[in-house]
Amino acid sequence: MENTLERIYADAMEALASATDVDAVSDLSTQYLGRKGHITHYLRNISSLPVAERPQAGKRANEIKRSLEGEFKNTLTRLANVSKTATDRIDVSLPGRVPEKGSLHPITQITNHICNIFSQMGFDVVEGPEVETDYYNFEALNIPKNHPARDMQDTFYVSDNVVLRTHTSPTQPRVMEKQPPPVRIIAPGKVYRCDSDLTHTPMFHQVEGLLVDRHVSFADLKGTLTAFIHQMFDDQTTLRFRPSFFPFTEPSAEVDIRCVICRGKGCRVCSQTGWLEILGSGMVHPAVFENIGYDTNRYTGFAFGMGVERIAMLKYGIDDIRRYFDNDYRFLSQF
Repeated sequence: MENTLERIYADAMEALASATDVDAVSDLSTQYLGRKGHITHYLRNISSLPVAERPQAGKRANEIKRSLEGEFKNTLTRLANVSKTATDRIDVSLPGRVPEKGSLHPITQITNHICNIFSQMGFDVVEGPEVETDYYNFEALNIPKNHPARDMQDTFYVSDNVVLRTHTSPTQPRVMEKQPPPVRIIAPGKVYRCDSDLTHTPMFHQVEGLLVDRHVSFADLKGTLTAFIHQMFDDQTTLRFRPSFFPFTEPSAEVDIRCVICRGKGCRVCSQTGWLEILGSGMVHPAVFENIGYDTNRYTGFAFGMGVERIAMLKYGIDDIRRYFDNDYRFLSQF
């Protein structure tokens, strides 16, 4: 029996030394230590030994069993580590995979371009909340409650006195409340109106501009916007100012540019007129300064606002505003 036990141990160690993977070691463990394995079978037959030899045989069988359990465990751990290392190893001979490069959305590109142009003129870029109070969105801008000018903008109301801002103009009184003149700011951001078609979306982007100082005139407004148009498009782009109405500016003017598609000859884009409306502007209404507390006898200013989507459509020749929001990679990859 003793010779049999030692032979079992020797055979197990020899087989374990030849095992090359985890599955082979697991099979050997079952073969020698399982319920029907060689060691278990030996232990069950100890009763056939003389009474005097049984304790020593049982002790030796348990020693061999514990030794084999340890050997199997160590071998399984070693093989598992080798397998993991082989799996995680980097093959430096493989060709590299170049990550795909993203790009800025065309709206973001045009917004950044607008901000850069005015920053070079000395304007500071500021932002305001998109969920705005009725006071800053309307009343501080000379549009009191029940004023007919409110019908010009289809407003999303959160409550009676809270709205989704319909323009970025509320940034103007917010800044002027905190800062005495001179003020030179542009305010880019999202705005919201109840409108949706080929040229309008419920959410779109605007850039608002404001300059307040002594002796600011309409000529300063015209010069600033002319410089902007020439940098945004080219020096050959002609613009004109048409009288208009905005509650927060007086006098007010719409700014048109010569059609960038047909160069004024008349086409479908400009409805055969040769001109395209691009932004609104005017001298800040004295009532706006009075709401803020500015001295209207000392300070004057001008303001302007433009839709980023419209400028991007003219800049890139895009015919449908909804393309900006379709997330079509074929469209976006062009920019």
